[in-house]
Amino acid sequence: MNFEFSDAELAFGEEVDKFIEANRSPEVMDRTRENMAQLVDTPERRAFMKKLAERGWLGMSWPKEYGGSEREGVYEYLLNERLAREGAPQIGKGVGIIGKTIIRNGSEKLKREFLPQILNAEIEFAIGYSEPQAGSDAAAMALKATRDGDGWRLNGQKIFTTSAHFADWYWVGARTDPDKPKHDGITLFLVRMDDPGLTVHPMPTIGDEITNQVFFDNVWVNDEYRVGELNRGFRYISEALDLERFTMFTFSPIEQRVELLCEYVANEERDGKPLREDPVIRQRIAQLVTQTEVARVLGLQFVAKSMKGGAPPTCESSMYKLYATELSQRVANTALNLAGPGGQLRVHTHEAPMKGRSELTYRYTVVDTIGGGSSEIQKNIIARRKLGLPKNF
Repeated sequence: MNFEFSDAELAFGEEVDKFIEANRSPEVMDRTRENMAQLVDTPERRAFMKKLAERGWLGMSWPKEYGGSEREGVYEYLLNERLAREGAPQIGKGVGIIGKTIIRNGSEKLKREFLPQILNAEIEFAIGYSEPQAGSDAAAMALKATRDGDGWRLNGQKIFTTSAHFADWYWVGARTDPDKPKHDGITLFLVRMDDPGLTVHPMPTIGDEITNQVFFDNVWVNDEYRVGELNRGFRYISEALDLERFTMFTFSPIEQRVELLCEYVANEERDGKPLREDPVIRQRIAQLVTQTEVARVLGLQFVAKSMKGGAPPTCESSMYKLYATELSQRVANTALNLAGPGGQLRVHTHEAPMKGRSELTYRYTVVDTIGGGSSEIQKNIIARRKLGLPKNF
């Protein structure tokens, strides 16, 4: 495959850069916000997304019949990466996860109701798969959905729902048939976050972000807000996770941190000697720069495969997510080690090495290797679906 961008794609990237510069604001953009923290969680960031919508940049790859322009997925990739590099909110959940899944599997009612709101940046979603006993094994979810008239009663708990404290709707999996095998008895629903039966409890993380526990107490959902076929939800969740593993873990912030680390090594001294002349440090930097290029190419491979149509490419998604997030941890570890004691100073501390970026990144990258499916889960997916190894090996 050709890993270079066309003239039209490069021109679009330049157009996005100009847009970002014209709308630059510290209330919207913060380069120190890590991947999964680049959310539409304030009025200012929502207003910024409205501007993207006005330019027709949300849902560019969607079919025209649903409001898209049928541009190739590489344009969404270019837009998302440039937003991520500046710490601006990403197009992620609504466009890349919920929207595309509804287009493929949702009813006409769901398409009419939600797709225009996504394209107009009028709605934000939380995603509810994980539960206390069902983290990496999402198929073990036990949130109970019981048939009640024209809808369902939901009772139980979700955990690690990152956006629950500000989202409008909850994209949630529930068990609708406890007698079926665990992968076959799950159904996907859309639930309003302001339902009186929902209770959100914040959970601060070591990365200075908020995730949440969400409790369901007799929450009623009309069957019209069921996504796809009954008891087929795990299939849709798996497709959505393939999109999440790519769209929510962008490459640009990793590349940016590597550039920052290279700049630090090029200009700093230790014991009167330039760091750049230390052969061990030179070797480590060379390894990270090489690995960063590998991550970039793995991301482009996912984009190329996804542009062929059909379901998202599962193996490519897992390969990218596994490699990129673990590389992110290696970069953070190296930066903190090379910075010495000053590397423990908090982000935005002016006198800290790399302005404290390495300390925050070190804490936050724990989240990256867990969200969207842990590294161990990605290895299992690659082993089974790419290498053909048996399930129990």
